[in-house]
Amino acid sequence: MSGHSKWNNIKRKKGASDAAKAKVFTKVAREMSVAVKEGGADPETNGKLRDCIAKAKAANMPNENIERCIKKAAGSEDKNSYEEMVYEGYGPNGVAVIIESLTDNRNRTAGDLRHYFDKCGGNLGQNGCVSYLFTKKGQLVVDNSEGELDEEKVMEDCFDAGAEDVDFDEDTIEIFTGVNELRDVREALEKKGYAFLSAEAAYIPSTYTTLPDEDAADKMNRLMDLLDDCDDVQGFWHNWEMN
Repeated sequence: MSGHSKWNNIKRKKGASDAAKAKVFTKVAREMSVAVKEGGADPETNGKLRDCIAKAKAANMPNENIERCIKKAAGSEDKNSYEEMVYEGYGPNGVAVIIESLTDNRNRTAGDLRHYFDKCGGNLGQNGCVSYLFTKKGQLVVDNSEGELDEEKVMEDCFDAGAEDVDFDEDTIEIFTGVNELRDVREALEKKGYAFLSAEAAYIPSTYTTLPDEDAADKMNRLMDLLDDCDDVQGFWHNWEMN
C-alpha cells in the first residue's frame, strides 16, 4: 500500500469557516444518529458510536454538540431514518469517483448526484463501474508537519497495534488496516497518545488518473465542491492525481 494513497492529494483540506464546520458537523451528526439507533446511546457498548465520536473529535466538534446529537438520536423526537448507499461514477476525463451516502430519500439523492456529474462533464454510473479500481481499507492519518515523530517508534507502535502498513509523507503519516481492524488499531494507538486528522474506512485507488488541462481540473474541483456541500454525501474518494 505504501506510496499509493496520497492522502494529501485526494483529501482536500476544508476551510475553517463556520459554514464549512457546520456542514461537517451535520454529516457526523447523521452518522451518530444511525449508530445510536442501531446499537444504543452508550459508546462503551456501541463500537460504531465510538467510531463516530472519534470522527467528530477529529473534526473538532465540541463535546456539548456530540452529547446533544447522541441525546437527540436516543430520544423519541428523532424520527429520521437513513439508508446507507454507495454510488459510483466518472468525473471529467474518466476520473473514477466513489460516494458513500446516508439518505432518507434515495431517489432525491440519486437525482442530485446525477445532476452534479452531468454539470461537471462526467456521469453517474452503475454499481461496480469503478469500484474495481479501489481497495477499501482502514486509514488513519496523523499530523507530522513539525517532524517531531520518530519513524522507528511510530512503525513499532503501529505494527504492535495491528496495522498492516505505514506510509510517511512530507507532513503526514498514513496508517493502513483491514476495515474490520480499524477500530481496534485506532483505540490501541489512542491509548499510546496518538491523535488523528482522519480515521475512517476509505477507498484507496490502485491507479491514478491525470487531467489534461485547467478546464478539466476546474470541472473536477467543481464536482468535489458539490459533493462536499451535499448533506446526503458522507464521504467520497477519487483517483485524480492532483498536481
